[in-house]
Amino acid sequence: MLFIAVNWRPRYFLLKTDGSFIGYKEKPQDADLPYPLNNFSVAKCQLMKTERPKPNTFIIRCLQWTTVIERTFHVDSPDERDEWTEAIQMVADKLQRQEEERIQCSPTSNIDNMVEEEMDISTTHHKRKTMSDFDYLKLLGKGTFGKVILVREKASGKYYAMKILKKEVIIAKDEVAHTLTESRVLKNTRHPFLTSLKYSFQTKDRLCFVMEYVNGGELFFHLSRERVFSEERTRFYGAEIVSALDYLHSAKIVYRDLKVLEDNDYGRAVDWWGLGVVTYEMMCGRLPFYNQDHEKLFELILMEDIKFPRTLSADAKSLLSGLLIKDPNKRLGGGPDDAKEIMRHSFFSGVDWQDVYDKKLVPPFKPQVTSETDTRYFDEEFTAQTITITPPEKFDEDGMDCLDNERRPHFPQFSYSASGRE
Repeated sequence: MLFIAVNWRPRYFLLKTDGSFIGYKEKPQDADLPYPLNNFSVAKCQLMKTERPKPNTFIIRCLQWTTVIERTFHVDSPDERDEWTEAIQMVADKLQRQEEERIQCSPTSNIDNMVEEEMDISTTHHKRKTMSDFDYLKLLGKGTFGKVILVREKASGKYYAMKILKKEVIIAKDEVAHTLTESRVLKNTRHPFLTSLKYSFQTKDRLCFVMEYVNGGELFFHLSRERVFSEERTRFYGAEIVSALDYLHSAKIVYRDLKVLEDNDYGRAVDWWGLGVVTYEMMCGRLPFYNQDHEKLFELILMEDIKFPRTLSADAKSLLSGLLIKDPNKRLGGGPDDAKEIMRHSFFSGVDWQDVYDKKLVPPFKPQVTSETDTRYFDEEFTAQTITITPPEKFDEDGMDCLDNERRPHFPQFSYSASGRE
């Protein structure tokens, strides 16, 4: 067992031959590995031993793209530290030799054999997708990690939303484990209110998720225009969210799209707080807690009582009060019944949950789109921009075949096709 800085949390780590250095909170069992909490790579790393700030400490320093990343660990004895550092160095040296051997191979010889050799037949019998398999039509959104683009698959003519993430940024912000978890969840979940994954693939510097394209726009696009929704409309969207979270929780997945306020373990109840924030904003037209100063905002979230507009019904107030209870054990949905407790709440009385899942309910709003390429419900700040996408060369500057990306550290076996599941 290793202890990892900053707060010296105990972690159980697995060192793999591909350079992955994966940390778990509980001791992993071979039969059923949980989602990792940490995922580093020891490729091209430097190792340093030190006795500060704790005895038997060692530091792993990696030059990952243009960013130097350090991870600090300590163990119980000098012998245990030597075992870890020797094993890590052995894997790093092996990866270095393999890379040198690949670079020495002539990229102009046996190209057809190389392409055939690198087909990931363990994942799918279909040819792995690349960026050149798509036409890039409109920018739909942009963020810290990358962008989302409306694309058309050349072979089928079907439209998808391609999320393109920059590996450099993911690594620099220590989001590798989170991204791999997102990938695993997308590959293994199917639900009518969760966006489905069609393909995923990677280039030397990018990760690409090819997702179901829904051109009705995001919830908050419409909320920003209308400021507030009726309770009826909120009930419709809220029911779909509850249905989706119920499905994820049954698969032992916590959505957890929230800031960490205290270093406590997450349970399923954290998602019901998130539902409370979303439904409050839909019905009240503002966030339940807000301050531009983040420290003051966190203090409000932890300490302040929730306030309601006078126009809100008693059932709506009761739902929001239950979902926004500070103590997760007392929160609505925080008990063993999880989503079923929320489904039974009076705010959702009269809702047929099977009809919700089967999409038999009449939506309170229907997007007025004229075609699949109609992007009126996406922000013009993005859709008006010119798309600049340069597909990678067949061979990149380090001499590695671009089809060899599955062997790169950090994101092994990332590629996927849903065709085998349909």
